[in-house]
Amino acid sequence: MRVRNLLCAVGICGAGATLVLAGSAAAQAPAAGRGAGTPTQTARVHGDLAQLMRGILFPASNVIFASQSTDPATVKQADDPSSSSDPLTSTYGGWQAVENAGLALAEAANLLVVPGRLCQNGAPVPIQNADWQLWVQGLRDAGMAAYTAAQSKSQDAMLDASDVMSTACANCHDKYREVPGGVPSRCR
Repeated sequence: MRVRNLLCAVGICGAGATLVLAGSAAAQAPAAGRGAGTPTQTARVHGDLAQLMRGILFPASNVIFASQSTDPATVKQADDPSSSSDPLTSTYGGWQAVENAGLALAEAANLLVVPGRLCQNGAPVPIQNADWQLWVQGLRDAGMAAYTAAQSKSQDAMLDASDVMSTACANCHDKYREVPGGVPSRCR
């Protein structure tokens, strides 16, 4: 399976650029028909859904939530900002950290629909479900709302963006995460 335009989202653009998903027929076919120098990347799933949430979505959403009550412009950089584990006090801190968190949410939405990802319990992520697709788009929209709000450097705008993000997260969590039976019953 080839997915076009996703490459531009990860910075690989150009005529004929394609993304070949691991395990697809195209990934195993020879490069016939591809122009010399045409980049081909293979999307590989390395983490399960919980790891993706904990590694990207949870930290990014916390930056956005923090910006509701703490003005990022007033956050002092860490003594060594290059090694700060708090995005707000790091080298790219303040409002830039909030912008980056919004973009991380929007970009991570792409990772939620890569075929082959599993949930923590080993069940496939339900990427074929219409509600999953709708809620992934909601997350993408929430990330861009947070990015736009951060660009305005307005905590009031961040309150609105945080509400959009909370709704997007809750929609999916209510159906696929917060389910009777806990982890074994997720993603079903």
